[in-house]
Amino acid sequence: GGDRFNLVIDALFHALIDLGFTALRFDFRGVNNSSGNHDGGDSERLDIVAAIDLLEVIDPDAPIWLVGYSFGAFVSLNVVDPRVAGWVGVAAPLAAMNARCVADTDHRPKLLLVPEHDQYSTPAATADFTASWVSCTQSTVAMADHFLNGRLNVVVESVCAHLEANT
Repeated sequence: GGDRFNLVIDALFHALIDLGFTALRFDFRGVNNSSGNHDGGDSERLDIVAAIDLLEVIDPDAPIWLVGYSFGAFVSLNVVDPRVAGWVGVAAPLAAMNARCVADTDHRPKLLLVPEHDQYSTPAATADFTASWVSCTQSTVAMADHFLNGRLNVVVESVCAHLEANT
């Protein structure tokens, strides 16, 4: 049910632009007025690759980070493209999806921000799911559920600090 105007996406989008990053947000196929049909994450990977193609034209020298929230985080972690510098997954429903993410063995950095009371993938379940992942850091967002109400500032600060430190 999420879209590019979700509160988490909106807060990250504006914060990253304020820091001087080129940021792009979009709706996956079948959401709002976008064409195509939602298929659980497989075809949505092509939407991310199209976004990478566009970013490469807009700002060809900038490193490209895939930053996603919820389902978008899961899909992002399933796009391994040589143009990507790394991944940030916010409230990725990894335990609920129970499907391998292809970025798991990639050497590039991955940051997972997991709400303490996430309804779809708790910190413990996420840690179990990602125990064998390479170059992955998990951080718990205290006093938050999947929707991160009242904790957006913590998410934004964590994501911005991670990207500034790794770019």
